[in-house]
Amino acid sequence: MTPPGGFPDDPGERPEPSSPLSGDTAFERAEKAEGDVNLSPRRAAFVAAGHDQATRDWLARDEAVFFRQSLSTPCLDVLAGAHGSWLTNLGGRRILDFHGNSVHHLGHGHPAVIRAIRRQMDELPFCPRRYANAPAVELAERLCALSPCGPSKALFAPGGTTAVGMALKLARAATGRFKTVSMWDSFHGASLDAISVGGEALFRKGAGPLLPGAVHVPPADPGRCLFRPDGDCASCGLRCAAYIDYVMAHEGDVGALVAEPVRATTVVLPPPGYWKAVRGICDRHGALLIFDETAVGLGRTGRLFACEHFEARPDMVVLGKALGGGIMPLAALLARADLDVVPDKALGHYTHEKNPVACAAGHAALQVILDQDLPGRAAVLGRRLRNDLEPMGGRHTAAGPARGLGLALALEVACPDEDAAAGAVMADRVLYECLARGVSFKVSGGNVLTLTPPLTITDEDADLALSVLDAALAAASDRNA
Repeated sequence: MTPPGGFPDDPGERPEPSSPLSGDTAFERAEKAEGDVNLSPRRAAFVAAGHDQATRDWLARDEAVFFRQSLSTPCLDVLAGAHGSWLTNLGGRRILDFHGNSVHHLGHGHPAVIRAIRRQMDELPFCPRRYANAPAVELAERLCALSPCGPSKALFAPGGTTAVGMALKLARAATGRFKTVSMWDSFHGASLDAISVGGEALFRKGAGPLLPGAVHVPPADPGRCLFRPDGDCASCGLRCAAYIDYVMAHEGDVGALVAEPVRATTVVLPPPGYWKAVRGICDRHGALLIFDETAVGLGRTGRLFACEHFEARPDMVVLGKALGGGIMPLAALLARADLDVVPDKALGHYTHEKNPVACAAGHAALQVILDQDLPGRAAVLGRRLRNDLEPMGGRHTAAGPARGLGLALALEVACPDEDAAAGAVMADRVLYECLARGVSFKVSGGNVLTLTPPLTITDEDADLALSVLDAALAAASDRNA
């Protein structure tokens, strides 16, 4: 029996990039990745031309002691400061941060978070697991009261990856099933269990065997739909959702569907009605719906929880990154209270799962988000910036369509004749043009410029960043002409 829309090609089956890698030709062969890879031929030139000897010495020392890995080491620069929307490198140069690894909702070094951390360090710097502490209880109470899952309970962890792992364990325990459905091209963390449900080839290839029962389906991407290539979602009947129904029916024992409600790095929004339909499919097949909002939660999309845009109540939601106020590593799993069914098992059991200093930072950060209505700020400023981004496609050959939700924004770099490899090289050029002008952001999926400023950014700094991007697109377009 053929599923609705036919069988799409498996996005995980792509040719391995050649090795060794050097120059634009090799860079073009690199996998589309969750972030900008460090294979760019422009990186070495940027380091050599843009840094003083002290910075180059620190970069060499860093590379000598840390394992080299894509998206990370070798590093690009050395930082000496981070305040508000700005980074400062060792040479004193200021860089406007539209990247922040999605932790900087409040900007860098928010004074309310720093005060809370200092106070807590003086009072109770650590709490062994067998004891409760007020900061952890108060943060859990606040998050559970706000949870999109309805009446909820919480678990804390040092990072989003580990929180995803707890969600997977809870789903198995609560349903008695080990199978999951998740999306190709998604990202849920870099540990073995997280890359098993994740869908990025960069993390998965050569890492197996991965978790059994991790079934993948095509993402709901209206711009690159495998079921309706013309992108006409209105007349499609949501075949992408129907495919999930087909998979769950034939697998028969799926415990959970794990997904980002909004694809964080490429800022892909699902077609209207998609998550509502998926919620119904999960209910029909007895599967839990787990939303991973590690990067897009806590106000970035214009709502406190991204899933609030889509009329789909999850059974669990994962938060992280910004939860620690941009300073402390902290993540949370919120889940329906009636899923508290395994008191004899260890779902987390992390040394720092109720760290009082991290929880004090989290409580202070959440208070700022709510008191200053940063979700509302993200919605208003995001609409204006998206309106400013959209005309760039008409001004520059290097600029493609813009999209976004709140202050999760993306601009595609135009791919001549749909040449994705050439688009990746062009996106890399635009990135380094911006870095040279003092603006930092992420390149995702090969040719997507991902723009995630602090939710506290001033209008003036936001406009400055877009003017720099405009100039960089002009320079990259002229160079490509």
